[in-house]
Amino acid sequence: MRGLATHNLWLQGYRHSSFAATTAATLRTLAVTARQSTALGSSRLVSHSPWRRYFSDHRSAGISCDTAVPPPAPAAAPAAVATLAVASMPCKTVTAADVAAPLREELRGHIAKFTSEGNAPPHLLAILANKDPAAEKYAKVTEKTFKEFGIDFRLKTVAKEELESTIDEANAAAEVNGVMVYYPVFGATQDGYMQNCVSKLKDVEGLSHTYLYNLYHNVRFIDEAETFKCILSCTPLAIVKVLEHVGVYNDFLSVGDRLHGKTVAVINRSEVVGRPLAAMLANDGAQVYSCDVDNIRLFTRGSGLKLTAHTVHDADVTVEQAVGAADIVITGVPAAAYKLPTTFIKEGAVCVNFSSHKNFEENVKEKASIYVGNVGKVTVTMLMSNLFTLASHQRKMAEASTASSTTAAAAN
Repeated sequence: MRGLATHNLWLQGYRHSSFAATTAATLRTLAVTARQSTALGSSRLVSHSPWRRYFSDHRSAGISCDTAVPPPAPAAAPAAVATLAVASMPCKTVTAADVAAPLREELRGHIAKFTSEGNAPPHLLAILANKDPAAEKYAKVTEKTFKEFGIDFRLKTVAKEELESTIDEANAAAEVNGVMVYYPVFGATQDGYMQNCVSKLKDVEGLSHTYLYNLYHNVRFIDEAETFKCILSCTPLAIVKVLEHVGVYNDFLSVGDRLHGKTVAVINRSEVVGRPLAAMLANDGAQVYSCDVDNIRLFTRGSGLKLTAHTVHDADVTVEQAVGAADIVITGVPAAAYKLPTTFIKEGAVCVNFSSHKNFEENVKEKASIYVGNVGKVTVTMLMSNLFTLASHQRKMAEASTASSTTAAAAN
């Protein structure tokens, strides 16, 4: 029966063809096939098919349908090798704009609702206490983006000796929802002190001790009621959003376990990005090789994710071995000369670069399944998101304080 249907479709394709000889030969073959099918009990198919009319029409035209002639062989399919030769590389390139677009659209809606309820737009005070041209450029880009979202951005340039007092003033200013300082200013030790001078209620970068302590202990909320989420550093959080966007996170699993079974290599262990990132990914279930110039350390919650927070151990592996085992490779080396050899990378790995320099070789897409060359726009989006979180929490605190005062006044 399937053979009859196939011949029927084939015949319809030739019905109006100018190749009379081919048509006649085909009809003769079908006539024999139809007679054979009748003998097998398939006469109903023949009698109800378009063939009967075709046979009648062609017999009327004097074309014999009695002698079986094999149909012409179908044209040969193109060789598989030729198809493979022109196939494009399977690697998908994802831009920071691709990732940021839906996040920004969602954030825009939140901010519009926030201001429609009578609240002032979120306000960020950015403090520049160094003479870094790159920081000034970043500040201008940030200001432009913030204005597009109706967010207030104010850049204040001060001498480094005035930095601490400027932070104190911002902490006390009711109109300021978030404070950001462009580091480095003094150096690692004193900069760390300055980071802790910023109130946790206004620490838009998540660099104060409270937030870092909670991150490294996998504590995700400030309060026991879990109404105030901890602020996470913008660039590590941006990379997490990239991995969510490209489907690395398994949404079928519970929050906090969605990287279970994944191995990650992070080529950077700075205190601002690399180390917090390794901690965040390990807290979400991944096994993370954190690679720095001195050594490689393994961040993990252990077999079966039995630990509630990650632990850190020295890893007796090379960078090549760590990268070769990784499903996700993330680079952030601040040097133009550094290139991670493509030969190190596992076939089909997801490769993400957050350095301002291209840390992967040009042929990375020959190995990677997904490649993200930078995360800049996502980082700025996370800065706005963190600011909105702080502004929303401050509003709730103010409302709670007003309600408490009203209740106390009524009681008196």
